[in-house]
Amino acid sequence: MSSEVLVSKPQYDRAVVPGLLDEGAPRELEAAQPSSGLVTAGFRSAKYTPAEWFSSYRSLLQQAGADHLSAQTIQQESRILCEDTETTTVHNQTNGTRLLGERLQDIHRWKSELQEHINRLVADTEALQAMKMRLEKALDATETPYAIATDNLTCRSRRLGPDLVLDCVEEELLKEVDLIKSVQALLKRTMAQVATQIKLNREAKQTLEFDWSDKYEAYTLDNQCGRYNNKSTDTQHHAVSTSMLEQISNIPSWVNFTQDNINKALREEKATHNLRELAEQVLLDTTKDLRVQCYNVDQAFLQRCAEQMDAKIQLEMKLKQTLEQIGAQERNIVALQKAIQDKDAPQRVAESRLYHRSLRPNMELCRDEPQLSLEREVKQIGATLESLQQQLSDARRSLSQLEESRMALEKDIMCKGHSLFIEREKCMTQRKLYPTISTLSGY
Repeated sequence: MSSEVLVSKPQYDRAVVPGLLDEGAPRELEAAQPSSGLVTAGFRSAKYTPAEWFSSYRSLLQQAGADHLSAQTIQQESRILCEDTETTTVHNQTNGTRLLGERLQDIHRWKSELQEHINRLVADTEALQAMKMRLEKALDATETPYAIATDNLTCRSRRLGPDLVLDCVEEELLKEVDLIKSVQALLKRTMAQVATQIKLNREAKQTLEFDWSDKYEAYTLDNQCGRYNNKSTDTQHHAVSTSMLEQISNIPSWVNFTQDNINKALREEKATHNLRELAEQVLLDTTKDLRVQCYNVDQAFLQRCAEQMDAKIQLEMKLKQTLEQIGAQERNIVALQKAIQDKDAPQRVAESRLYHRSLRPNMELCRDEPQLSLEREVKQIGATLESLQQQLSDARRSLSQLEESRMALEKDIMCKGHSLFIEREKCMTQRKLYPTISTLSGY
């Protein structure tokens, strides 16, 4: 086996470390000294020269020194960087905690304002519901006066004869019916407006509740975030959360969104206030109008009843007088008949005398004074009888007219009594059931 060593000698770049050798070191020749011979060739191939030895350990010393200086620089920079990053991190965390606290105050302020308007809308809605119930009760209450007025008209249509007249009571009752119909239509329109406003209030309240719920959840999350610190055990890494989310709102849009919701609630609150005042005024006006018309109808009834009572009294007095006249006329007829009968005997006597004297013979048939007297007597009795017959005929005709007047008076008195019964017993008794002011106002 050959004794030649096959390990190559390390190469050093002497140009990299110039001046490594100082003046005391032995100078190496540019070329290697010739070998003693082939016998030492295997021992020379794996060895360094003294210059290479000096170059090697001085290079290590220089590299270690450079590494030391670099390490010191890095250590100083690291210490400064750690201090700076610690300060920045603490400052950023403190600032983040402060901003979270301010954000919590803003959310709490808006949430409190939302809650206030929600409570107002709830109160307004309850007030509108109460107003709607009042309107419904008032509408139901108008059915009673409507039934009374129509029944009064129906009852008065059963008046008899000349009493079936379009008088002031009839006109006032027709006005009352028209007024009640218009009041009912107005109450129905007001109820529809109230129902619509209740729906709008509930929609606005729902919008505010959604916003309040979102802010409550955001407040809870931000409050939890504000409680996190470096010693919290429930924190973990969320790499995705550091990126800005798409479609995220900004502060102006966030404020404008809540402010728009509040402005809508304010509009509905103002509309509710105006509608409540309008409904209250409608109830007040309709109640006043109905009661005024009821008073007018009652006064017309009283006036009409007084007129009918006066007419009935006058008719009864005239009937009494007529009955007295009928009695007197009947007695007069009897007297006339007796007077006519009483003239029968004198007439017979006078006519008998004339007849017998007309039998006188020859020259004795003379127009003497007895004859003339008898003729005058017969003519006078005839004229008297004719006058008495004419008077009797006039008396009988008068009696017939008195009887007709009596029947007409009795019929008219009966009509007046029937009308008074309708007015007082039927109509005015029913009108006592007219609703009160509180009932017509919906209470």
